[in-house]
Amino acid sequence: LQLELNAATSEGGLAERRKSQGGGGLLGKARQSDEQLRETAIKEVTAARKARVAKFSGLKNRLLFHLSHRIDDQEKLMLRHQELSDVQEDQLSLAAIHYLRSHFQEATDIYKRLLLENRDDLALNVFVAMCYYKLDYYDVSLEILAVYLQAHPDSAVAVNLKACNHFRLYNGRAAEAELKALTDLGQDLNSNDLIKHNQVVFSQGQGALKVLPPLVDFIPEARLNLVIYYLRHQGVNDAFELIKDLEPSTPQEYILKGVVNASLGQELGSREHIKMAQQYFQLVGASASECDTIPGRQCMASCFFLLELLE
Repeated sequence: LQLELNAATSEGGLAERRKSQGGGGLLGKARQSDEQLRETAIKEVTAARKARVAKFSGLKNRLLFHLSHRIDDQEKLMLRHQELSDVQEDQLSLAAIHYLRSHFQEATDIYKRLLLENRDDLALNVFVAMCYYKLDYYDVSLEILAVYLQAHPDSAVAVNLKACNHFRLYNGRAAEAELKALTDLGQDLNSNDLIKHNQVVFSQGQGALKVLPPLVDFIPEARLNLVIYYLRHQGVNDAFELIKDLEPSTPQEYILKGVVNASLGQELGSREHIKMAQQYFQLVGASASECDTIPGRQCMASCFFLLELLE
């Protein structure tokens, strides 16, 4: 900035040299022109500085927005939310937070609007497809994902999402067949933690004790899947130790905590664990978003069973 200002000032020095050499009627016009150039340069420098500050401030707010979510500071999260604007970067940040907070419909609405405004931004198709996967619209997710895969068939993220959709629609074998596309392209699946995790899921838990434990702090589903593995292999105590400190935020987490506490309560004859399980099941079964779903009704039935209300 200082160099630009000095350059503008040097034009004024040139005008003074013209004045000392004489210039008749042209002197005033030359001085006026130099002054205008100087003012224009200062305005441009000031505008550029403000633009850089605004850009930095936007990035800073987005970072603080995500950090507030990460440390679960709701007050600061709302404060940073209010500072977001309609620019694409801010809207992408807002959609990401909605997704992380399991507000998948809200995230979908933002991503779809951005996609309509930016058709050439193919990565937005992946974000929309991820949201539809979370909303259980697997066919729709595959259809939207195909647009991105046509341009980037070697994308591990996109191929993995396609495999996840096939797992939900068909079975683990169909999902593993989709991952083969990456090996055919020369990619090492063992170098990708997300894919290694999903290979365990697709194979019904094969290699779980080797693959999942190092991933529980990085991939949220790894902890839940390891708990399920322990439950299926008579490791109720191990399952409880792994999930006892987890603060549930999704229906799946509430259900899993309910199942673990119910299993441990029945094994130990503990009314305390049975009561906790009943409360977790009731929260899911009575919630407006889950009460009419199959898992929601199963939870309500489990709650009544634990309360011995068999009618």
